[in-house]
Amino acid sequence: MTSHILVLGAGMVGSCTALHLALRGHAVTLVDRREPGRETSYGNAGIIQREAVEPYAFPRQVGKLLRVALKQGADVNYHLAALPRLAAPLTRYWAASQPQRHARIARDHAALIAHATTEHQQLITLADAGALVRRQGYRWVFRSPAALDAASAQARRLAEAHGLRIELLDAAGMARAEPALRRPVAGGVHWLDPWTVADPGELVARYAQALVQHGGRLLRGDATSLAAAGSGWKVRTDEGEVQAGQAVIALGPWSDALLQRLGYRYPLFVKRGYHRHYRSATPPQVSLYDLEAGLVMGPMRQGVRVTTGAEFAALEAAPTPVQMQRAEALARELVDLGPPAEPEPWMGARPCTADMLPLIGAAPRHRGLWLNLGHAHQGFTLGPVSGRLLAELVDGRTPVVDPAPYAPTRFG
Repeated sequence: MTSHILVLGAGMVGSCTALHLALRGHAVTLVDRREPGRETSYGNAGIIQREAVEPYAFPRQVGKLLRVALKQGADVNYHLAALPRLAAPLTRYWAASQPQRHARIARDHAALIAHATTEHQQLITLADAGALVRRQGYRWVFRSPAALDAASAQARRLAEAHGLRIELLDAAGMARAEPALRRPVAGGVHWLDPWTVADPGELVARYAQALVQHGGRLLRGDATSLAAAGSGWKVRTDEGEVQAGQAVIALGPWSDALLQRLGYRYPLFVKRGYHRHYRSATPPQVSLYDLEAGLVMGPMRQGVRVTTGAEFAALEAAPTPVQMQRAEALARELVDLGPPAEPEPWMGARPCTADMLPLIGAAPRHRGLWLNLGHAHQGFTLGPVSGRLLAELVDGRTPVVDPAPYAPTRFG
C-alpha cells in the first residue's frame, strides 16, 4: 500500500531513501534547508568504500591515546569544552570497541558494506551519473616499514575474510604507480574494489534529480520543524506546510536535536571534519590515504581534495581548522599540492552512534515515524543500501539484509 511520505534531509542517505521510496510507488517529499548534497555528503573523501568492512573503533593503544590527548597529527582533535557532553556516548563507544564486541559489530557492519557498490551502481545508472565515478580503487600509503607491515597483514586478513581484492606494493611499486609522490615511501596497499567519485555533492544531487524524475518532490524548508499532525506528520517548507502520513528522519548530525525534542535519547555524537582543494599540476593517480598522518588526498573536479580525520566538538562550535593546517603540511611532504583553490577550508560533521552501527527502522514510540541516520564515516558509502533497506521496511517486504542489528529499539 503506497502513501505520502516526508523524508527529512537531502544528503546521501536521505536522497537515496527518498528515491527508493518513490521507485516503490510512494508519493515522496524530500525536505532540506539547502540543495541536495551540500552538507555532510559534500565534504567527504569521495570514496565508496567497499573495503570498509570494519567500522572505526575507539583507539585502545596507549601510544595512540597519548597522541590524541596531546593533539598531535591530523587525524584527531577535540574541544575541551565539548568533552562533558560527549563523555557518556564516548564511554559507550569505548566499551563497544572492546575487541570481542567490535568483532560482532563488524559482522553487522560488513553485511551492509557488502552491498555498497552494487546498490550504488543501480542508482548511478538510474541517475545517468557514470561519468562521475572511477572504478580503480584507492591506495593506502605508508611512510614507515613498520606501519606498512602491520597494515598489509590487516589488509590480507580482511581481503581473505570478505572476498576483497588487494595489491601490496613495495617502495618501488608505489613509485611506479604514483608518479606524483615527491619522496620515497615504504610502500602501499591498493584496494581494488572501492570506487571514487569526482564530485561527491554532485552525485547526491543526481540522485535527488532522479527522485524528481520519478515523481517525487524536492522542497526547501526547515526539516527540524517536524511535528505530529493528527495521525501523520507535518513540516514547514518554503511552499507552506506539508503534511504526510509518514516521515523519515535522515538529517545526519542534525537528527539528534529533533529526536530529543520528540523524546528520544540515543547515544549519538558528531565527528567534525575539514577539507580543502588545491590546484595541483601533478595530482595523484587515485586517492591516497596516509594512515600514519590521518589524511586523504584525492583528485576531484575542484582540485586535489585533502581531508582530515575526526574532531570531537559541539556541532555548532566555531571551526578550529588546526587539523587542516597539519594535514596540508603533511600532504605537501608527499605531493606537490599547489595553491589552495578556496580561501577557507570547508567544515562538516559526521553523525555517529556509540555502537558504530546506523539507526535504520521504525521509531519505537511514534506511529509512521522512521529513522535512517548515524552512519558515521560511511554515509556516502551506505546511502543506497540503507535507503533500500528502509524502503523495504516501510513496505513490509523481505529486506536486503537482516534489519535487527540496526533497529532503533536496540538502545532500549
